Amino acid sequence: VQLQASGGGLVQTGGSLRLSCAVSGFTLDDFAIGWFRQAPGKEREFVSGLNWSGGRTYYADSVKGRFAISRDDASNTVYLQMSSLKPEDTAVYYCASDDKPWRISTTPGDYDAWGQGTLVTVSS
Repeated sequence: VQLQASGGGLVQTGGSLRLSCAVSGFTLDDFAIGWFRQAPGKEREFVSGLNWSGGRTYYADSVKGRFAISRDDASNTVYLQMSSLKPEDTAVYYCASDDKPWRISTTPGDYDAWGQGTLVTVSS
């Protein structure tokens, strides 16, 4: 099971970015996928997730209405479209897989495998 996050970068306040999480070694039907982020000096926090079918999604209140999670089964990739970005969105973003695919956990410890992280910096 491997996950690789990409798509981070520097963007101005109000801008947009799309993060990608390419998974290998399993299909998206086998796992739930979550996006987390960690800002300097802060704990890792849940951002968004989707269950095994992609039919159910969940967002942290801080990103609701601005971020959208989706998946492409053909490429085995999960996306996080981020819009109306704010300086407080600055963090390293990680994707992770949970082998209990029916749930969308907000607890980092429930996730079994993690990508390497991609840095998002939002300038004011």
